[in-house]
Amino acid sequence: MMIEKTKFYLNFRSLRKRFFYPLISVVLAFSLCLTTPSSALGISIWDILFQGAQIIQLSNISDKQEVRLGRQINQQLVKSDIKLYRNSQINNYIQRIGKRLEAQNTRKKIPYKFQVVKDDSINAFATAGGYVYINTGLIKAADNEAELASVVAHEIAHIEGRHVVEQMKKTAIARGLATAAGVENSRLVQLGVELGYRRPNSRGAERDADRRGLRMLTDAGYAPQAMVSFMKKLKSKSRSGVPTFLSTHPSPSNRVQYLQSWVNAKPSKGKDGLSTTAYRRNIRQLL
Repeated sequence: MMIEKTKFYLNFRSLRKRFFYPLISVVLAFSLCLTTPSSALGISIWDILFQGAQIIQLSNISDKQEVRLGRQINQQLVKSDIKLYRNSQINNYIQRIGKRLEAQNTRKKIPYKFQVVKDDSINAFATAGGYVYINTGLIKAADNEAELASVVAHEIAHIEGRHVVEQMKKTAIARGLATAAGVENSRLVQLGVELGYRRPNSRGAERDADRRGLRMLTDAGYAPQAMVSFMKKLKSKSRSGVPTFLSTHPSPSNRVQYLQSWVNAKPSKGKDGLSTTAYRRNIRQLL
């Protein structure tokens, strides 16, 4: 009799854990249905129910799960979508910059990895789980290490602010990929690959990444003015075609303005990374 009671208790705990979050999601979604006319939203009650369950699930992705997802996205990118630049000297240089900035971020359980993409376009992007990608074209476009570091810091900031996962969640819901059971892993990986290229971050996410990135850049000892100078440089290049790195909101002009105001509001004595000669020496194999 005691054994049967124990089995029943264990089974009950397992069922409760399995269905608790979906049940909460359904209750929340149903309450939304009662207060919001579904016809006005252009979606059905069942759509809201399924999406509600998925929102709860994606919002509770652990660091460990995000790292695993990022690793799978990276494998797909390297396999068929991007070509990594295999020069060990350049890669080690980017790693040193990345690690210096990574030490200033708040997500200590994320093992960041910095990779160079062989592509002459001015671009950089980040995916889930700590993966940061910097194009050779962007490395060439920078005049000094501090300018390059400002971009790396911005990409780390997207991961620190969980912007990547949040955008995956919103896109999955918008495309109807979300169900009460969850999104298939393969679909999440493909979505992560796509979002890495498109960079459809919101105005708020970009501004937040600029703010976080500037803090990391400054705390690491780099000259914060370099973030402003590099943004001005990209702004001038945008006259002949907007670089991929700037193809999202807010506009380059707005970013220059608020970045400069932030730098002025919190003066820093950091002047590291401004030597053009030292920078050219470090990346001479790219020139």
